[in-house]
Amino acid sequence: MPGVIVDSAIYRDGRRTDGPADLSDALAEARAEGDAFLWVGLHEPTENEFALVSGEFGMHPLAVEDSLKAHQRPKLEVYDDSLFVVLKPVVYDSEHDTVATGELMIFIGDSFVVSIRHGEGAPLHAVRQRLESEPLVLKQGPTAVLYAVCDAVVDHYLDVCADLQVDLEELETQVFSPADGGSGRREAGGQPAAERIYTFKRQVLEFRRAAGPLAGAVSRLTHAGVPYVQERSQPFFRDVDDHLTRVNEQVEGLDRLLSDILSAHLAQMGVRQNDDMRKISAWAAMAAVPTLLAGIWGMNFQHMPELSQVWGYPAALALMAGAVTVLHRLFKRNGWL
Repeated sequence: MPGVIVDSAIYRDGRRTDGPADLSDALAEARAEGDAFLWVGLHEPTENEFALVSGEFGMHPLAVEDSLKAHQRPKLEVYDDSLFVVLKPVVYDSEHDTVATGELMIFIGDSFVVSIRHGEGAPLHAVRQRLESEPLVLKQGPTAVLYAVCDAVVDHYLDVCADLQVDLEELETQVFSPADGGSGRREAGGQPAAERIYTFKRQVLEFRRAAGPLAGAVSRLTHAGVPYVQERSQPFFRDVDDHLTRVNEQVEGLDRLLSDILSAHLAQMGVRQNDDMRKISAWAAMAAVPTLLAGIWGMNFQHMPELSQVWGYPAALALMAGAVTVLHRLFKRNGWL
């Protein structure tokens, strides 16, 4: 258990204190004092390890199952003895253009908070440090922890949105840069522009899966009647809800912009291909005229008037050259060459 429990402490009057090592004794002590609560942080517990914790706190079997599977949508569930919240923190690697999501489960109950982290990117350590430096906030109990975690996750969403926006602007510049000469390849490594757009779109979709479903859970926290959440905390959750709305609007905008960039890129490629086909057709037409004339004079008929003339051969060459010159000027004027 020590390797699974990342941190455990009792908070009295907004300040951290050391409690009994046994979770049952620590929880009983926190409940006995009335204004204290126990906060236990876990990292990727196994079924057997988590059974020891869930049994002490009386967690619902369905919530326990969701905590162990760690592939849940963001949500809020109300059970008899606890409130269960799932969040998905997001980490963006701008160097490789990848969005990675972790998973964070929060149990809020009578004088306790149990947080479970899966993957990377969960801001729990920073949240705990910040709360411990703000006793006036932390003395509000488990509600303060839930608010601080939600606020940290959503605020980081805004940072990720800003990073995605910067990289998307760079991608847009690369896609429509004329430096490639119409080849459709922009990256130094030879990656086609359309492929990078699709890759970027998949990352935005991953982000939407993390932020979108969370809106319903946060919205419920802004209303009265949610167990173990103090009503006076509703304005703070409304602030989180407002930030999350901004996040979802920005993510939706990124997705639409990517679709527009892809459509414009494909249309641009179609125009370039049409230009190439017109050039090929023009050169083919100029090659066809002398081929036609040479074919006529190469049929070896007996009675061809120019065969017996000294000027016949030069005249045929001059006719071919003249025809090609006229066609070249005509195609050039019409923009085919």
